[in-house]
Order: sequence, then C-alpha cells, then structure tokens
Amino acid sequence: MADDLVIRNGLVVDGTGRAAVEGGVAVKDGFITAVGKVDTAGKREIDADGAAITPGFIDLHTHFDAQAGWDPLLTPVSWHGVTTVLIGNCGVTFAPCKPEGQEFLANMMETVEDIPKRAILEGLAWDWESYGEYLDSIERLGPAINVAGLVGHCASRFYVMGERAVDEDPSEDEIQEISRLVGASIREGAVGFSSNRLPGHVLPDGRSIPGTYAKSNELAAISKAVGANNGILQFVLDYTKLNDEMSLIADQAKVAGTRLLFSAPFQPADDDSLTGFDTAINDMLADGIDVSGLTLPRSGGFLSGLTTGIFPSNKGAWRELKNLNFKARIERVRDAAFRAQLVADAAEDEDVAARIKHTYWLGAEDQPNYTGGRDESLAARAVAEGKDPVEIWLETSIETNGEALFHVRFFNHNLSVVSEFLKADWILPGIGDAGAHVSQIMDSGWASFMLAHWVRETGAFSIEEAIRKLTSAQARVIGIEDRGVLAVGKRADINVIDLHTVSERQPQLVHDFPHGVARLIQKANGYKATVCNGQVILQNDQHTGTRSGSILRSNST
Repeated sequence: MADDLVIRNGLVVDGTGRAAVEGGVAVKDGFITAVGKVDTAGKREIDADGAAITPGFIDLHTHFDAQAGWDPLLTPVSWHGVTTVLIGNCGVTFAPCKPEGQEFLANMMETVEDIPKRAILEGLAWDWESYGEYLDSIERLGPAINVAGLVGHCASRFYVMGERAVDEDPSEDEIQEISRLVGASIREGAVGFSSNRLPGHVLPDGRSIPGTYAKSNELAAISKAVGANNGILQFVLDYTKLNDEMSLIADQAKVAGTRLLFSAPFQPADDDSLTGFDTAINDMLADGIDVSGLTLPRSGGFLSGLTTGIFPSNKGAWRELKNLNFKARIERVRDAAFRAQLVADAAEDEDVAARIKHTYWLGAEDQPNYTGGRDESLAARAVAEGKDPVEIWLETSIETNGEALFHVRFFNHNLSVVSEFLKADWILPGIGDAGAHVSQIMDSGWASFMLAHWVRETGAFSIEEAIRKLTSAQARVIGIEDRGVLAVGKRADINVIDLHTVSERQPQLVHDFPHGVARLIQKANGYKATVCNGQVILQNDQHTGTRSGSILRSNST
C-alpha cells in the first residue's frame, strides 16, 4: 500500500545532531513511516534533488495570540520553515479573561507588542474565558502550523484582581487564587507560564503591566503551581539589573523544579566581549536547573525608512514628514531645502547620534545585508565620505524611490560575539518576536539566517548542529516528544531546503491587517517544501493554502 507522501533523493538531517545521510522520508496518516531508505511509492512524491530534508523548525518566542485571528497562515514564520510556534510569551496573553477584561488586555497588547487594539478586538472571536477555551477558539481558526501556548502573568493577575492588578500587591488569598488559575490553565492545555520583568513594557497610561514588580512570595506560589502541573517557566527580564534578575528566575526554577526559558539578548562590553550571563548560568547548571536562553542569531532592531515612518529623529521637520503618506514623503525629501532642514533638526536631537551609530542600510539586493561591520554603519560611512549620516539616510532613500530600509541594531550588535554565544549548550536561536511590533521590527526570518550565514557562508555550524538547535533542542524545552526529529512514528513536520539558496528576503510593508493596518513581512528563498502533520503547506517558497496545524496542549498529569 502506498504512503501518502514520499520525499526522495535528499540529504536527511534528522534533528538529533547525528551525521546526515542520503535518502528520503515517507509519511502516512500524518506520521513518519520511513527515514533514509524508502522502498514504498507515495500518492504524492517530492524530489528533493539533493536538498536537505529536516524536521520542521520550532519558534519558542512569538506573539501570534491575536494574529491567528486574521492570518491563519501565521506569516511570516511559515515562510521560513517553522511548523510549530509558542505564543503567550512575556506575560501578555488574552486568557484567562472575563468579558469585562477584554479591552484592558487589548490595550495592553497594543502598547507592549505594537498590535493595533481595534484589530485585536474585532479580529478575534473573544468566545472564551478560560485558557482551555482560548485554545479551543484558536483551534477553530484552523492555523496552517502547530500552536502551543503559555498562560500569562498579566491576564491571570487581572482576572483575579481587576484594575488593582496594576498597582497593588495581591493578598495571600489572591496569590493562592492566581496560582490555582495558572495551574488550571496548564491542565487545560498551556505548556507553561510566562512573566514580564521589563519596565519598558507598559500600559497606554505609562504604568507597568501587571506582575512586572511581583514579589517573591507571589512568584514562588505561581512557580510551585507550574511545577506541580509539569509546565515550564518563561521570563523576559530587566536587563539593567541582570545579576538580580538571573538570581530571581533561578530561585523560581528551584521552587518549580521545572524547565526555565528566558530571553537572552546581549549588549557587548566596550571590548565586544560576551558579558553578563556566564556566571549566573554556570551556577544554575551546577544547581541542576534545566535552563535555556533564546537569542537572535543576528542583530535585532527596528527598521527605519520612509515606508515604516521610523526616522532618525522625531523632532522639527521630521514630525511633518511623519504625518504625510508615503508618496508625499518622497516628494518632500526630494526638495533640497526641506532635506537641509531635516538634517539641521536631526543635529539638534541629542538621541540621533546614539541611534545612527548602530544604523545600517540593508542594501538593494533581494537578500538583505545583516552582516555589515561597524565600518558600514551610517555613522562610519559619514566619516569616510565627509557627510552627515542623516544626509546618507536621505540620499539613499531618494536613490531607492523611498524603498530603502535601515536596520537600527539594538542588541546582538557584533556577529563574531553572536557566533560564540550561539555555541553555548544552553542557548537556542530565536526571539524573532513574530506577531509583535508589526510596523517596527521584522526579525522573524532568523531560522533562514541561521542556515544561510552560520552554516553556508561562514561554516561556524555544521548543518547537523544547526538543525538540532532549530528542532529537537527547542521541542525538548516545551516537552514536545513527538516532533522535532525525523524518526519512524514521529509526527510528520518536515522541511525540504535548498542549502545553496536558503535566505531571508528583503522586508516589505504590507497593509493586510484588519482595516488596512500596515505590518512588516519577510519572505524566504530556498524552501522547496514544508510539511505540517503530513500535509504540504508550502512549496517552492509559496503557501499551498493547506492549513493542517494542530493545537499542542500540555501533557500535564
């Protein structure tokens, strides 16, 4: 009897880190039936033609909590080989939620993650109260890829305390109720709990989101409930107080007795050395804590340009420019007198110099340039060319008919340091923030960058180790045992990737959110096929329209 799908003539990289072998993969009823040598015929066959056959990638830091409502394909990550996403990071989720809490949570997500409130309220069904009901609602949307979720501290606290959750500490009874609610949410399907410690994550009125400054007794009670239900702990930290923060999350992991996941962007020291994490992580590992950190495999930052409306300055004539539509912006910057005023106003803005120091043009090629050294920054080019860096920004914008995009790096600046950081056993690639900061940031193609730059262009990673970090290592963190590896009996989440051409493409601004709201997207090159649960969802870099994703619920007992 024929299999449903057979992929032949490829390089099988199974996700374990073992040496790749020539061969193929067979699939039937959504499960893998053969790996390596395939003797059966397939109702559908794909000739890999030497391409790598790998497990589907897993993205452990996304914010598709809202976007799933109007973009069931979960772009842009589904263009980049991702077949499973983890939503609900950073403490911000939409469940649990009483009807009267909907607007509060939508307001919070708008200011924290740059997702328009109107799109949130109108784009989702809001037919849930419990976390399990929220997962049911996402399931009814029919996502193209798999979705696992974390229950957030903010929503849980607000559910119990209402508006008091913002400024007040919970009583002991309320702490117990929050903990009970978190435990129930994990039993209903959440794979763990997320909390925010970053002061920059604020509500529309500028106050910190609920739980940011939660005290140790509250966190310990919640952590105990998380551990009792076999969930994971996820944190985003206040990186200005790194030592204290690392100590705090270590304490919570000890209380929970469970896996710990945190976001690990880094700012280099003056000498570009890697600082801040090593001692704390070594102490955690010595204490037996199962800790994993996520870092972007390249620099992360905002996208500046006439299309995005993120400019070198927000003062003077720049404010006028921001209020214009795209066509009018181009016309204005072509006026020499207006450009001179823009340059003059930027010179009076004390914040510009710091931003320009880390601003880089992504280039005019199909593949964006994320690898430029410091001598390619606008600041360095200005010195070399005897110009003001803002002049270069404006001239480049004119030369590209306003399409130029500039990457304003704010973490992981130095790629040589990033390479060493990524090699640590406890570090995994990620934190692309897909689904969030939709008009400001586009770092969702990080998996393609990992393969293009760190495997093909530099050889810093073998294909086997890179794929392991993209697949089985990520699956282990959230307790997914049936995915992340190509093996008989595992779920058929599979990529077929041309390692000679795989890459990120230039980001684009599109207006496909509800009410025509703009967002950034980024497509990919080199994905001959992506398979989710045995169905081909993408072929030759294009979606097929098939939506075969599942909701991956916790396996708590």
